[in-house]
This record gives sequence, C-alpha cells and structure tokens, in this order.
Amino acid sequence: MLTIFSKPHKRGGFCDGLNRRDFLTIGGSIAGGLMLPDVLRAEAQQGRGTQHKAIINIYLPGGPPHQDMWDIKTEAPPEIKGEFNPIRTNVTGIEICELFPRIAANADKFVFIRSIVDADGRHDGYQCMTGRKKNPQLESFWPMMGSWVSRFQGNANPSIPANMALMYATGESRWGDPYHGGFLGMGHNPFNVIGGRGNTASANMTLNGVTLDRLTDRVGLMRSFDSISRTLDRNGTMDGIDSFQQQALGILTSSRLVEALDLSREDPRVLQRYGFNDPTLERDGAPRMVRNFCIARRLVEAGARVVTLNFSRWDWHGPDGRNFDESRRNMPLLDAGVSALVEDLSVRGMLNDVSIVVWGEFGRTPRINNTAGRDHWPQLSCALMAGGGMKTGQVIGASDRIGGTASRRPVKFQEVFATLYRNIGLDPLSTRMFDPNGRPQYLVDQGNDPIHETA
Repeated sequence: MLTIFSKPHKRGGFCDGLNRRDFLTIGGSIAGGLMLPDVLRAEAQQGRGTQHKAIINIYLPGGPPHQDMWDIKTEAPPEIKGEFNPIRTNVTGIEICELFPRIAANADKFVFIRSIVDADGRHDGYQCMTGRKKNPQLESFWPMMGSWVSRFQGNANPSIPANMALMYATGESRWGDPYHGGFLGMGHNPFNVIGGRGNTASANMTLNGVTLDRLTDRVGLMRSFDSISRTLDRNGTMDGIDSFQQQALGILTSSRLVEALDLSREDPRVLQRYGFNDPTLERDGAPRMVRNFCIARRLVEAGARVVTLNFSRWDWHGPDGRNFDESRRNMPLLDAGVSALVEDLSVRGMLNDVSIVVWGEFGRTPRINNTAGRDHWPQLSCALMAGGGMKTGQVIGASDRIGGTASRRPVKFQEVFATLYRNIGLDPLSTRMFDPNGRPQYLVDQGNDPIHETA
C-alpha cells in the first residue's frame, strides 16, 4: 500500500482547507440544495466519462442501523421506532429517514434493499468484500470482489490498476482491510492508495514529505521512490518485494493515476456538492472523508474497474448512548456524498456503467437499549444500490413491523455480489477458476442468482 498525506493547514483547519465554522455550517448549504453545476453538463457534452463498466463498493464499518436509515417503522412503539421520522421520496410510496433529503430527491436512481438476512454477525468487513462468511481456515483462500474482476477483465488502462481501494487502516483492523486476491494470487490484490495509522514500512510504503500538492511533481515523486529503494536495498528487503508491489510503484509514476487522485483538478462547484471532509479518526473507525466518493468516480474515469472504500464508524450501541447523536452527525454527510456521486455519474453519462453499493456487516436490534443505542443484529440488515443499468426507483424486500426479520423477499449477500458481477459483465454462476488444488471455484455459490427485480 502507499500512504499519501494531505497538506497540513494552520489554525486548526481540516484537510481540505475547511475550518470548524465551515464544517458546522455545511449542513445548511446541503439542506438548501445546490443547483447542479453547468460544468457537469459541459464535461458530459465533451465526451468525458468511461467506456468500461465498474463497481464502487462503499463500506460502512460497524453495522449501520437499518431502522434509522431506509426502513423506519412508524407504527412501532417508541422504544422500537426511535427519534427519526420518514420523509417522502420522489418515488411514490417510498419513504426513508429525514436525514437523507438528497437521496430522497433522487430515489428514482436507487434500489433500497430492506431484507438482507444472512450476515455473519462478526465485526468485520470480510463479507462485504468477498461475499463469503468468514471461516478462519479459509480466510486467506477467497478473493475479494475486485480481485475476481481484475483476474477476468484485466486493466482497462495500463496505467491504472483494475482493483483499487481507498481504505483507511482502522483501530479495529477488520474495518480497514479490503482483503486480498486469495487463491488468485497477490497480483490481483487491491491497490490501496490510502493506508493509515499503525502501518510499518513493510506493509505500507510511505512517500515521506510528499503532499497532495507535490504529487504532480513527477521528478520529486521519482526521487522519493529512489530514496525508498536505497533504504530497502540497505536493509536487504528489496528482493522480498513481490511483482505486484513493483508493478504498483511503476503505476504510480504515471501521471494518469496521480491526476485522478488530485482533487485540485476538480471543479470547486462539483466538490461543493460532495460536502467537506472531516479527517478526524472516529475512535477505532475510519474518518469521514466524503470527498473520497468523488475520488472514486475519478479513479473509475481513469480506468479502475472496482473501487472499495470505508467511511466513518457505525457502531454506536455502547455505554455512551450515541446512536441518534451519531446518526445526526454521519447520515447527512453520507447523504451528500452518495447523492453527489450518483448525480455526478448520471450527468456524465456513466451511471448505467457504474454500480454502487452502500452497506455494513450487519444490522441493529429493533429495541433501543437502556443507553439509547441499538445492539448487534445479524438477523436483518440493509443495503443501498444504484447504477449499473439496474431497474431502480424501488424497494426490494420488507421487514416485519419492528424491523427484526424479513417478512418478504429475503436477500443474501451473495445475491448482491451476483448482481454486481452481472452488472460489470461477468456471469457469476458460470465464470470459474481452478484453485491450487485443481477444484473449480465460482464467483458465488450455486443458487445465488442476481437479484431478478433489478434486471
């Protein structure tokens, strides 16, 4: 992995030049609704976009509360319903939480899944990355989603890895791990351009002293790489770097990837719609880097086929009782970032080619506990999907009156994966690879068809 540090700002500002007052007032700007900038239409008319299909996997570490997002139970008693009210969307009959007004205004572009039933129950992103329940004996065996795509479709552009990640290392390590190529090999590991706290040189090559502002200086970048190489040679470890990492160093020296990561090249009016980053590490979770959603789009435009990212921390059931306070803090940012991403892709003519999924590892208990939180609940969870040529503007599945179990159309994680593979152009039930033992392995297990309602 490679860590790229943002340039520090004076007087306590956040990493995008946002001071605390700006951060506190951004919610008002979003709520007021920003007009879609003409620059998007101009870029679309100029033919910008991508000719390949792609997936953006947005992971919410910790288990987001489905009853407080896409499936509010208005008829349930207060100890079930919680503090939020539903609002109407632009699709008749669909209502979601009031903290998502921009997603509500674009509901015709989304699929709301309310009935995922087979969560593993672990505090771990593994199932959202691989589609498999975690078995310690097979953990290193199964490839993550982008690795399958990398193996069968290769790079859309030789300067951009097919399988990329914007995953911050987290205090709870399983929330910051995009996982790996499994039996497909390290050459198909996700190329993570973020990294984070606690990494060592062997796990995370850091360009010391190189900020985002200097990434366009290819001479300085090469000098940093030369310095790394000399240090590794002295330590006798250069020979231990595998072919994937050597390829990664070469890829990053291409201006195409550097430019995709450089948000100073993005129109400020576009960035404003995504909101402002809060780089504060949320305890053992990820920071709220909402503009990474825009970087994900830029990486897809540059040639990435799969981009995986983590956003914030969604485990709020402890003794501090912060479920509803943290919902008010996090959900408007998620609303701004996801809706801006979908609007952005739509106007650029990319939405039918780019699939988006937003989800966490499990759901939350119907009953609010005595510290105003919702506890772990693998029996039911939710997901939000968009793009990929899917039939959108619909709800798939339903839960019972308290949001505890599926009452209609239960959905499995692998059905979501099968849908994403179908959208990107792979047949999930016939595409196969032989593992090192000569056994055929498929993208998903038999019986997990793509979600037919989206076809």
